[in-house]
Amino acid sequence: MEPVKITYESIDDYISQAPLEIREKLEAVRKVIHEAAPEAQEKISYQMPTFFLHGNLVHFAAFKKHIGFYPAPSGIEAFREELAQYKGAKGSVQFPLDKPLPLDLISRIVKFRAAENREKAAAKSRK
Repeated sequence: MEPVKITYESIDDYISQAPLEIREKLEAVRKVIHEAAPEAQEKISYQMPTFFLHGNLVHFAAFKKHIGFYPAPSGIEAFREELAQYKGAKGSVQFPLDKPLPLDLISRIVKFRAAENREKAAAKSRK
């Protein structure tokens, strides 16, 4: 018997399914992203909360011991030194649940990614 696969219809739906103690952190990340890129649209992509602005802007997700944040490889590279204290990979970083979220850093990464996506869109429209 295969396990039941959960599918999410919205970010509200995703957050409501998270354990109570993690919901507050997910809402904080969501709020910071909205403030940093107010014109970005919410959606679910890869079954994760996603913000879309001329393409995928950032994704985030809850895990047992961390919040995963996915600002694309360029977002990780641009903030490599500040992100060095966290586990991560080419396009992702893990913020431990037992530590305060670096909301200012998340905001700056989102602003960077928004500018990057706007520039790509503008370059595309000039062609």
